[in-house]
Amino acid sequence: MSAYRIRILRPNAAARLRLQPVMHGMAGLLFLFNAIGIYNSRQPGWGMILYFLAVGLASLLFPFIMRRFSNFSGANSLMRIVQVFVCFSACLYFLAHMKPLIGILQLLVGLGMAYIGWVEYNILKPVYVLMDITGITLPATFSSRTVAWNQLNNVVLRNDLLTIDFKNNKILQLEVLDDIPGIKEDEINGFCRSRLAI
Repeated sequence: MSAYRIRILRPNAAARLRLQPVMHGMAGLLFLFNAIGIYNSRQPGWGMILYFLAVGLASLLFPFIMRRFSNFSGANSLMRIVQVFVCFSACLYFLAHMKPLIGILQLLVGLGMAYIGWVEYNILKPVYVLMDITGITLPATFSSRTVAWNQLNNVVLRNDLLTIDFKNNKILQLEVLDDIPGIKEDEINGFCRSRLAI
């Protein structure tokens, strides 16, 4: 076979998602502050107060339970969609109750959360390393880059870890998410050795 496609964890995904629980917590605090603001108004809407309290508490608790979901990426995306919807509904509520500054701020926060959700979705979706006769295609932030075989010293796939040794003394280790049997692993390593020998 002249090409191999291996599913990997996106490089630096853990570092990029380190602030994810903080963002969920900040969204929860914002919703609780919305509930307090509505409660302190002249005519508090109890339905909206309970709505913001429920979503605020759910957002605060989500970081503590999010790792328990089998489909972590889907659960996180769903929570972001709910938070964006709540921000947009808060925007409409405050605009309807003659508080345009708070409404516009809720709109801006909702747009910011939508962007954060999109970035998290892109970080958490599966990415692939492609090895073919031209080189190794590695995922980048918004695209991919191809590294030619003549720029590499060694490429080894072992124990769910793909190690790429560059000639400029740089080493890249990628966690492999696919379950690759030993025979296929040997075949991939043999292909890499044959391409590096040319």
